[in-house]
Amino acid sequence: MRRIKVIPFKRKRTGKTDYRKRIRFISSNKPRLIIRKSLKNISLQIVEFHPTGDKVLLAICSSALKKYGWKASNSNLPAAYLIGLLLGLKAKKSKIDEVILDLGLYTSVKGSVLYSAMKGVVDAGLNVPHSNEVLPSEDRIKGVHISNYAKLAKEPQFLQYKKDQLNPEELPKHFEDIKTKIMKE
Repeated sequence: MRRIKVIPFKRKRTGKTDYRKRIRFISSNKPRLIIRKSLKNISLQIVEFHPTGDKVLLAICSSALKKYGWKASNSNLPAAYLIGLLLGLKAKKSKIDEVILDLGLYTSVKGSVLYSAMKGVVDAGLNVPHSNEVLPSEDRIKGVHISNYAKLAKEPQFLQYKKDQLNPEELPKHFEDIKTKIMKE
């Protein structure tokens, strides 16, 4: 008898999808909170599984923070928290109460930008199963570590901040101002 060689799915072969993890997400029957990052942006989506294809319920990118007056980087911890908070508030308005975190193929690193975004979603009132050990500290979320480093560092590291007329030492205050604007909406 001749054996037929089974070729795995292309996304599995190329390392883009972990199908075992995906099946666990689908079997939970809850929407997924998908967090992805690039060098310049962070994007968040709430996606629901349908047999005909996943349906994106909500999506937002960190560049949306510019609308609220955000002048700092779109890919740091404070920006991740704010974009998570914004998505969480929109999800509450859309009557979404519970989601599961989907980091995809990213390695889970305690206190990372990904968990900062999740913390924003949790603070907005969504229920996301997690351990508090993985969340970044409040000081890191507010950008105090960036402010402290700016006091010690030389000029070239923060040229973009200066170009956008933001003193990096004032990042925690700027963070609080933007958070207040988001919460009022």
